[in-house]
Order: sequence, then structure tokens, then C-alpha cells
Amino acid sequence: MFRILKDINHNLNRSLANDPAAHSKLEVILLYPHIKALAFHRVSHFLYRHHMFFLARLNSNIARFWTGIEIHPGAKIGRGLLIDHGMGVVIGETAEIGDDCQIYHGVTLGGTGKQHAKRHPTVGNNVMIGAGAKCLGNIYIGDNAKIGANAVVITDVPEGTTFIGLAAKDKRCKHACVCDGIIE
Repeated sequence: MFRILKDINHNLNRSLANDPAAHSKLEVILLYPHIKALAFHRVSHFLYRHHMFFLARLNSNIARFWTGIEIHPGAKIGRGLLIDHGMGVVIGETAEIGDDCQIYHGVTLGGTGKQHAKRHPTVGNNVMIGAGAKCLGNIYIGDNAKIGANAVVITDVPEGTTFIGLAAKDKRCKHACVCDGIIE
């Protein structure tokens, strides 16, 4: 329990230090949904680790209803995560997030299949993931990497790099070609 409170306090301090719109701890506690979502997640994750799956999911669903941020109880989240304008963030069951990361609204750390093994991204430390980005599958995003807004990431991201853009393409095209009237 003490660790949960310590982590919440760390998140409060990071919010104050990194968000110019934040003016006080009280404001952050009362008005910033990511603080509530992460506090609920710490409890949900504890329950999940102790095989109280129903209670863990119930708690995480209450948090999702209250905050608009969906974090599966199985997700492993480091200290200092900022979820700025968090509405629509989805973090899957086997996702792992390092320390002092920043995620914007509409981000998905999702799976690409129904396998029971690791199927969600692992995010290193000090990573920034822009609004609307989709990071999918068992991929690794290295320390100090940046993912641009609305990017679709399905491959590993080396540490210290910036990834932007969409990965989607017509799987019928192996080289530059015309598919459905669009030149690649």
C-alpha cells in the first residue's frame, strides 16, 4: 500500500513539473483523470497479481467508466506515467510501460491476435507516444523514443528514434504498384 501511495505522489509531482496547465497538487488530484486511472490501476494490478481476476476487472472497469482511460489489470506500468488528455487511451493486458513516459489521448497499446502469450507492446523509459498513435503487437519501443501523432507502429522502435506515419498498406502489393487505383 505504501508503494502505491509513493507511486501516486511521484505521478502528481511529474504532472506538476511537466504540464504548464497544472497549478497545484489539489487541482491535479481532483481534475486530472490519469491520476485516478493510475491509482485504480495500481489496485487492480495488485488484485490481478493475487489471482483475484474478477475484482481486478471490476475495479478497472470502474476506472474506465470514470476516466475514459482503459488499462487492463495485467498491464505493468512503471512510475511517472503521464496520460495527457487521456480520453480513449487503451493499454492491453501484456503491455509493459517503463518509467517517466508520456502518452496522449487516443493511444492504443494493443494486441494483434488472440494468443495467450505476450501480445502487447513493451515501452522503455522516457518514451513519448503522440495522440492517436496505435502501437500493436509484441513489439519493443526503446528508451527515449518518440512516436508521432496518429502513427501506426507494428515493428520495434530503436532507442532514441522518432517514428511517424502509417504502416498500413495493401498486402497484395509487394513492390510499387497500383492497387485499387492508388499508386504506391
